[in-house]
Amino acid sequence: MAPTDTTLISCQQAINYQFKDPELLRLALTHASSASERVESNERLEFLGDAILGMVVCHELFKLFPHYLEGELTKIKSMIVSRRTCGRIAVKIGLTEFLHVGKGMGAQPKLPNSCAAAALEAVIGAVYVDGGTKAARKFILEQFKFLFDKADARQPQENFKSMLQQHAQRTMECTPIYELLDEKGPDHSKCFEVGVVIGSRRYASAWGTSKKEAEQLSAFLTLQELQVISAETKPPVFSI
Repeated sequence: MAPTDTTLISCQQAINYQFKDPELLRLALTHASSASERVESNERLEFLGDAILGMVVCHELFKLFPHYLEGELTKIKSMIVSRRTCGRIAVKIGLTEFLHVGKGMGAQPKLPNSCAAAALEAVIGAVYVDGGTKAARKFILEQFKFLFDKADARQPQENFKSMLQQHAQRTMECTPIYELLDEKGPDHSKCFEVGVVIGSRRYASAWGTSKKEAEQLSAFLTLQELQVISAETKPPVFSI
């Protein structure tokens, strides 16, 4: 059973794009596990969408960073178009709620990130076929804009936990301890708050989309509080 007309209407509202040919969207939302033949699934549109996404992202980075070399541009592109990032964007805009999967996959408590990422790429492919390059570019930039806004290949990606540990052991004769203070959100999209304790003193806490990310951010804030790094230093950037 393919996605219903009601599903297509709701999905178009969620992604802010109206298809001239809704059958393209129906195909983009049909996972191979629910299709009678794989050629009737979203895999071909995923293949196309992946290429269109890469093209649009490369063009945008080329314009945004005129002084960056190939390696620096490649580094940012890899972060933006990664399966992890695409999967999270698909979840963020609610795309996974409209994806039609087979009974076996539908019974799983959490849709694999690869399926979510593939759905987003398939929708990009469908938008391109339906509305051309201009429509696909507009859709991609709307969904990925926040990543372009904070992307910077030259920002030092230090291991702030390691830096804090070295400082604490050298000057305080203590090793930092990271405590999980809180967590929020559904299982497929949790956020975590982690705080730093050194000796008997509690330092900064921070939220992240993973425990490791939250630990790095809290270590970064603690290093600023201890004036080990400048208050002007930008916080580390993670994919999403």
